Amino acid sequence: MRRNGRIPAVLYGRGGKAVSLDLDAQEFVRSVKNISESTIVKVEVEGKSYDAFVKDTHRTIIDGNILHVDFYEVESGVLLRARVSLHLSGNPAGVREGGILETPLHEIEVECLPKDLPERIEVDISGLKVNQSLHVRDIPLGAGVRLLSAADQVVALVKFAKVEAAPVAEAEAAAGAAPAAGAAPAAGAAPAAGAAPAAKDKGEKKT
Repeated sequence: MRRNGRIPAVLYGRGGKAVSLDLDAQEFVRSVKNISESTIVKVEVEGKSYDAFVKDTHRTIIDGNILHVDFYEVESGVLLRARVSLHLSGNPAGVREGGILETPLHEIEVECLPKDLPERIEVDISGLKVNQSLHVRDIPLGAGVRLLSAADQVVALVKFAKVEAAPVAEAEAAAGAAPAAGAAPAAGAAPAAGAAPAAKDKGEKKT
C-alpha cells in the first residue's frame, strides 16, 4: 500500500468497533495540513460519511513520511472531551514598558457537543501589564463548552527581567582591595612568611 502511495489507517468508534481504511497519501497530507487536534474531519468509507478526529499519525524518523493514521469517530449529540489549542493575539502593554512575556500554557481541555467544539480559542493579551497574568478561568468559552482544565493555570504573564549586576560589582570591589602584583609592602609591615630578610645597611658598624 505504501509503495503505491497509500496510507493504512483505522477508524475507532466509541463502542470499540474499528474499521480498517487506506488513504491516498497526497490527498490526506493536503487535507490535514492546517488542522488541529480538535478539528472534526469527514471520513468517507464506501459511501458512508463519518465525523472524526485525527487522533494520531505515525511517521518515519528519517523523512517524516506518514506510516499510519488513527481516526476517532465523533457521534452527533454525544458529549466529547477534547484538547483545544490557544491562539494568543495582541502586543501586551507590559512588554512595551520593558517587560517579558511568558506563555506556559498552549491548550486547554474542554467538554461539549461536537457542534459546539471550537477548532481553537482566540485570547487577546494586549491589555496585560507588568506583573499581571491571565489564567484559564479568564478565557471566554462559547455556549455549551465546559472547562475541564484547572482554572488557576497561567496562560500568559508579563514580568520584568532580573538584573544581575550585583555579583559583578562585588568582584570589582574585591579586585580593587587586593594589592597589585609586585607592589612593595607598606612601611612597617611584617615580611611575608618565607621571605628573605632585608639587606643590612652598608654603613652599619659591626660589634
